[in-house]
Amino acid sequence: MSLKWIDSLDIALDLLEKHPDVDPEKILFTDLREWILALDSFDDDPAHCNERILEAVQANWIAES
Repeated sequence: MSLKWIDSLDIALDLLEKHPDVDPEKILFTDLREWILALDSFDDDPAHCNERILEAVQANWIAES
């Protein structure tokens, strides 16, 4: 399954698995964006990212931590 920017919960779960020791409340959005783009399952246009999407991913990551 390929992840898109709209899949904020699934992205957050993948990030939680890949970076279990990271506090998602302290991550910079620039780092968060790069980590999402580096996920093997992620396949979407990097230009379609915005702050609202990153906030949604971060919120889901916090909720699942």
